[in-house]
Amino acid sequence: MAILRALVVAGLLGAVLFTASPAQASPVRPAAVTVTVAHAGAAPVLTQTQAPGPVLDPAQTDKANAEKTKTKLIAGLVAVVLLGIVVWGRRIRSKKAKGS
Repeated sequence: MAILRALVVAGLLGAVLFTASPAQASPVRPAAVTVTVAHAGAAPVLTQTQAPGPVLDPAQTDKANAEKTKTKLIAGLVAVVLLGIVVWGRRIRSKKAKGS
């Protein structure tokens, strides 16, 4: 019985760790590139800069976060209901075993 309990705990812990979202990593952006030509007197100086990156709309970000929170709450509710069914079934099973 203790082995079964340990396996259930390990399985739940593994499920939680498996479904947890990883930390958000920010990409490293290279610095602006400047190219100059020193040997030619009349050559143009080439300057190249990168765009700062995508602009995120706060309204869309909030909507996405709300949807993600909603799905996590639904998954949590389903997990609690399933856990309740398991506990309830074990209680009924133990009462039947004591009665016979």
